[in-house]
Amino acid sequence: MAITLSASDSALAEAPRPALLTPSQVWGIVMLAPYLFVFLAFVVYPVGYGLWLARDPASYVALYNDPIFARAAVNTLIFLLVGINLKMVIALFLSGFFIQQRGWIKWLSVIFILPWAVPSIPTILSVRFMFNPEWGMVNHLIFNLTGDDGPNWLNDPTIALAMAIGMHIWKSLPFWTLILMTGRLAISQDLFEAAEVDGAWWQKFRFITWPSMQTLYITCTLLSMIWTLGDFNSVYLLTGGGPADLTHVLSTLGIRYLRLDQLSLAMASIVCAMPLVLPLVYFMMKRLSR
Repeated sequence: MAITLSASDSALAEAPRPALLTPSQVWGIVMLAPYLFVFLAFVVYPVGYGLWLARDPASYVALYNDPIFARAAVNTLIFLLVGINLKMVIALFLSGFFIQQRGWIKWLSVIFILPWAVPSIPTILSVRFMFNPEWGMVNHLIFNLTGDDGPNWLNDPTIALAMAIGMHIWKSLPFWTLILMTGRLAISQDLFEAAEVDGAWWQKFRFITWPSMQTLYITCTLLSMIWTLGDFNSVYLLTGGGPADLTHVLSTLGIRYLRLDQLSLAMASIVCAMPLVLPLVYFMMKRLSR
């Protein structure tokens, strides 16, 4: 049986197919391609290459048998639990101090923010030179005041690690204080005016400030822990991991293995930090998604 097509049917059959991409979509892909290339070349490839270098199980066996790695893992936990929490508590209360509308506090805040604003290398190295036991300014001052030589600050592992934690707090405290100040400024002043009748500042902090800033405070604490795990400036520039490699953290331990030309161990030590990083990222994203 013959099938005939009407004029309308033949017009539909001869109509051109719509393009897969519109001109605007094509231009969008063209503009996005450089960013995609940069992401693949400088993020995906280095991370993938590092994981590939750390694939050998023998590297983790060598790390397990290295006593420096165990000490670095303990130092990392101490650095996170003590340094981060102490820094955030101080930042929380300093944020309440710096939001006061007084002229001298505004000028003081400019001085307070300088440690975070200036580069890390000259500031941390200057502190290291100040505490040099032979010609440092601190021991020279102690000798002039007491007539005795000052302590050898960076040759005691406990003191050296405490100084590295203090350096980290001093360097990053202004940044987190500014973040928490924005949280305080977002609280309605009407709540504080209504609480003036109740009296003590502790009651205001307990029932108004802390409930309003709790989510921001915990999120900043988690984010600070994630950043600190990858920060090696405070330890490496101040102590170099010494004395006797007893103040290394996981980030500086990787640099030590690189200097010893043990690339697989360096990558494995960094991968060993992932069990600490991934739970922090998960809890932070979970809190932000609520």
